[in-house]
Amino acid sequence: MAVRIRLSRHGKKKAPFYRLVVADSRSPRDGQFIELIGTYNPMTEPAAVAINEERALYWLSVGALPSDTARGLLKKEGIWEKFEVNKSK
Repeated sequence: MAVRIRLSRHGKKKAPFYRLVVADSRSPRDGQFIELIGTYNPMTEPAAVAINEERALYWLSVGALPSDTARGLLKKEGIWEKFEVNKSK
């Protein structure tokens, strides 16, 4: 099973709200997921990002691949750098 960290869209039309989820890569964008690890609200100024760092690092360490947008959010929060440091050890 290929596991991805990606965004799942919620909210109403023209007012998106995203959940950062760990899901099987074959499941639909807003479909079934394994675990909810954070949220992202681009409508606030500045954009609100809340990610459970411990769970994100766990899923990255067991091989979950983030989507491009999810990787950007992880970099913004500093989680991706922590993963890279731990991976090189």
